[in-house]
Order: sequence, then structure tokens, then C-alpha cells
Amino acid sequence: MTTLLKGYLRASLILRITIALVLGVAVGLVGGEWVDTWLSPLGDLLLRLLTFLIVPIVLFTLMVGVNQTQEGSVGRISLKVLAYYLTSSAFAIVVGLCVATLLNPGSNTTPDESASFSVPENPGVVSALLNIVPDNLFGAFTELNMLGIIFTALVFGIALAKMRRSAAQRDAGERLYGVIEALNDLTLKVMSGVLHYVPIGVFAIVAGTVSQQGLGTLLALGDMVLVLYAALAVQLLLYCGALRLFGVGVLGFFREARAPLATAFATQSSSGTLPLTVNAAQRLGISKSIYGFSLPLGATMNMDGAAIRIAISAVFAANVIGMPLDFTSMVQIVLIGTLVSVGTAGVPGAGIIMIATVFTQVGLPIEVVGLLTAIDALVGMGATALNVTGDLVGTAIIDKSEERHQGLANGRSI
Repeated sequence: MTTLLKGYLRASLILRITIALVLGVAVGLVGGEWVDTWLSPLGDLLLRLLTFLIVPIVLFTLMVGVNQTQEGSVGRISLKVLAYYLTSSAFAIVVGLCVATLLNPGSNTTPDESASFSVPENPGVVSALLNIVPDNLFGAFTELNMLGIIFTALVFGIALAKMRRSAAQRDAGERLYGVIEALNDLTLKVMSGVLHYVPIGVFAIVAGTVSQQGLGTLLALGDMVLVLYAALAVQLLLYCGALRLFGVGVLGFFREARAPLATAFATQSSSGTLPLTVNAAQRLGISKSIYGFSLPLGATMNMDGAAIRIAISAVFAANVIGMPLDFTSMVQIVLIGTLVSVGTAGVPGAGIIMIATVFTQVGLPIEVVGLLTAIDALVGMGATALNVTGDLVGTAIIDKSEERHQGLANGRSI
């Protein structure tokens, strides 16, 4: 038993997660419905552990990152991150519309009018923007308000940086920074322990998901699933091109990104995968001042996979009712889908919120959402993995652009 445990701990994380994914699919297919009942607590424990780490990782990493950033660069980095996320989400919807229009999913499908489904309330863009400033400091942490936590970390991080640069408060600022830096190191030490449990939780989640969905659902709506994964593949190729354009090694990038991508695929949660995404950014050598801001924000508002899902679902719904989308409707979907993706949390089931909101705005039948809920987990897995990929790609690109900016600045100062 001891030898087996040592072998497990010595194996690479991605190898353990890959084996867990394969075993999870196999057990889910042959085990039946009892699998989800018996294994769901193990999967729930993983989600709880990852959620448990989100607040300290975001708070301490961002505060330390801000204090490692040169004065005046915080605003520049923030604008780059926001510009990238909005642009990539809009472009992902365009990719989804192009692929879906070419392959026409849903042409031979009819909605089941007897099917019942529920759609969570969409908080809306305005509400999401107001939530950036929490009305209760502790409420932002207890409610896991990601935008509120990011705002808190930024405000206190910038204030701490000002203290450290002030002659009167420098000593107090340095002492406080030392404590926060130590807490950040402590959080990362706890995270390294949690990572050992990730493969076990992934196995349980995948086995439960497969046992619930089965092959019947996949075959019934196979064209929708295949088109979505084709569009995800196209977006992935575009990411590779962007990485090469900015001088980031594609193979090295995905070698370090494999663990968070596989975990995102299994858990369907961009926010829950955040500890592993941060760990991947560290291994890629990305500056803490950049990933400490971009990754938590990306887990909240950058959802390229979900954006592609919106586009393909819209084409699917239009084909189901025999009314293909015109150019005006496609433009509406790009604009509304981009805005909706900003206000929807990176948690399982969030894609249905986006889809229902866009359908309502562009006049597509909400009944089709009932069909799409049947494959929610199957498409949500791939979409979430691409969400996390987009976050890491954007972070790596912005890191390279900042390196070039610093190089040019240093060249001018010589």
C-alpha cells in the first residue's frame, strides 16, 4: 500500500488526471446509475477544496502582484486584459456562427414540447458591474463574489504599494507586505497538497457525469455536440497562432496547461479550476503581477467556450424551427452574447443562462433550451476547458507584450 501511494505521488499530475479521465468514462459507462450515488461525494469534495482556495489565492496573489508591478503599469495591464477578453469573446461567437452555419446542426431535430426545464435567473450586465464594488467587505468573500474580491484586492494592494513608497509609512508597509507575501506562500503550499487529490475527484465527477448522460443522449443530439467540438478545435488553432505570433512556445504552453484544462473539462467550472490555472501560470514563468489579475478576472468574464456554445445553440435553434439566421440576427447574437458572457459566473450550468438570455433577445424559441439541457454536461465540459485555455492564452500573450514594453522602455532610458 505504501509503495502504491509513493508511486501515485511521484507520477506527474497530468498523467494521474489522464488516467482518472479514462477510468471515469469506463466506470460511468458500465457501472450504471449507482456510480453517481456512490462517487458523487468524492467529486463534491474536490469542488469544495478548489472553492476553498479561491479567496486566498485571488486576494493574496493579486495584492502581491500589484506590489511587484512598476508604478503606473497597473492601468496599462488592466486595459490590455479587458480589451483581450472582450475581443476574444466576440471573436469566439463569430467562429461559432461560421462553423455552425457551415455544418447546420439541428436540421433534422424537433423540440420536445413535453420536456420541462428550468433556467436560472440571469443577473444581467448592469448588476454584474455594480457587484464589482461590494457593499459589504466580508460579504464579497462569503458569497464568493469574484469581481468584488478582485476589486478589494486591487484597492488594498494599491494602497499597500503607496504605503511602501511613502517615507512616513514605508516601514509599516514593508512589514505588512511581508505578512501578505508569507500568506501567499502558505496558500500555495496548501494548494500543492490539494493538487494530489485532484485526480481522485476528477475520476468521481467524470464517472458520475457519464453514468447520468450515457450514450443515448450523445447519439440523439450528436450533430450539435460534434459541431460544437469542431468549433472549439478551430478556436484552439487560432489560440496556437496567437501564441506563435507573440513568441510563446505552443508545445511548452500546452505541456504546462494540460492539468487545468483536464480539470476544467471534468468539473465544468472555470472558477473552481482557478487554483490549477494559477499553478500553470507559475510554471510557465508568467509574471505574478499579470496572472494575479488576469486569471481571476478571466474566470469571471472571459468565456470563449461558452461564447461558441451560444452561437452554435442559436444556429441549432433556428434550424429546428426551419428559420435560418440572417446577417442582422447574427450581428445581434455577437453583441448580446459578448455582453451576456461578462455577467455570468464561471460555474456549472452557467451556459444555459447565457443561451436562454440570447434566445429571448433575438426571438428564438425558448423551448429549444429544453433540448439543450439534455446535453448540458457534454458540451459544458469542452466549453469550460476552452474558457480556461483562453484565460491562459491571454495571460501569456499579455505577459509577452509587457516584456516587450519593458525592453523598449529600458532601451529608451539608456
